[in-house]
Amino acid sequence: MTEVNPPVRVLVADDQALLRAGFRLLLDVTPGLVAVGEAGSGAEAVAAARREQPDVVLMDIRMPGLDGIEATRLIAGSAETPHTRVLILTTFDLDEYVFAALRAGASGFLLKDVMPDDLVAAIRVVAAGEALLAPSVTRRLITHFAGRAEPASEPAGSLAGVTEREREVLTLVGRGLSNGEIAEHLRLSLATVKTHVGRLLAKLRARDRAQLVIVAYETGLVRPLPPPAPGTGPGRSGGPPGRSGPPPR
Repeated sequence: MTEVNPPVRVLVADDQALLRAGFRLLLDVTPGLVAVGEAGSGAEAVAAARREQPDVVLMDIRMPGLDGIEATRLIAGSAETPHTRVLILTTFDLDEYVFAALRAGASGFLLKDVMPDDLVAAIRVVAAGEALLAPSVTRRLITHFAGRAEPASEPAGSLAGVTEREREVLTLVGRGLSNGEIAEHLRLSLATVKTHVGRLLAKLRARDRAQLVIVAYETGLVRPLPPPAPGTGPGRSGGPPGRSGPPPR
């Protein structure tokens, strides 16, 4: 007998009723996804997340009262919503609040003009426990704002117990590479890379891959890369190439 997985339960938090309705309609007509509620403010999102226990919250950043960043912190860091992940939706591709949202515990973010199929794929990626850091705009934005964060004065202290190989893996995670790309770059098996990532999550007490990216920048292990020369495209500015395009399906 084929096992049927339960649908991914999604809460939509946005102060614009029209956008909430659009997102909810998309969820309701997509197999494997179900909308479990709406919220028009950060405070409503926190209350609804605690009440409904969704798998994923689609979170707007700029909302009245409690904003999306603080709401993310209260949801991602709460024992009352241990399995809920937050996917940030923003209007601007250089929204200076997004890096703060990732630090608050968000598992990734997308622009609000994302194509429906890509939004559905993103929700599934986040619900599966992965961080949504694949789109090129995501890596560019993280790099831009991570450059404003002060690196730790003693990076080694923040990485106590992390092996040299794990540091290599963490560096590549911080640059936006997938497990498969890391395996190819370091000439390791995919299973070995997954083991290293798992150990990093445990040792650094990181909620997910997005938090590993934050650690990589904040410890100074990864520095923001200069923008690529005209015509060279993403991933050709000196570091190993990262994923670009829509999130994995």
